Amino acid sequence: MDRRTFERIVDEALEEIPEEILERIDNVAVVVADRPPHDVDPDGTLLGLYEGVSLKDRGIDYTAVLPDTITIYREPHLALGLDEAGLRAEIRKTVLHEIAHHLGIDERRLHQLGWD
Repeated sequence: MDRRTFERIVDEALEEIPEEILERIDNVAVVVADRPPHDVDPDGTLLGLYEGVSLKDRGIDYTAVLPDTITIYREPHLALGLDEAGLRAEIRKTVLHEIAHHLGIDERRLHQLGWD
């Protein structure tokens, strides 16, 4: 799958987020990269990464900061060897997982929700 198609699927996943959740998202950019940096993920299997200060952890002094970043990694998704429907579902799951981190939901709770 080429990068343009992958980016379109990420955009579609973002468009599916319910309005009440979209209204809570603040100061975050979602980007696509081919692969995670080696120092972050030496195995190259990381599907997505949230970097920033979650909404839950922001205080009154959270001002004039660069946007948080959610990065969705294309090559690790493709390496899963899924058919197109499975790949779309996995991309959607990764996008939702990283948005959940932005909202302040930790890994333990994501596991309970089945979003890990």
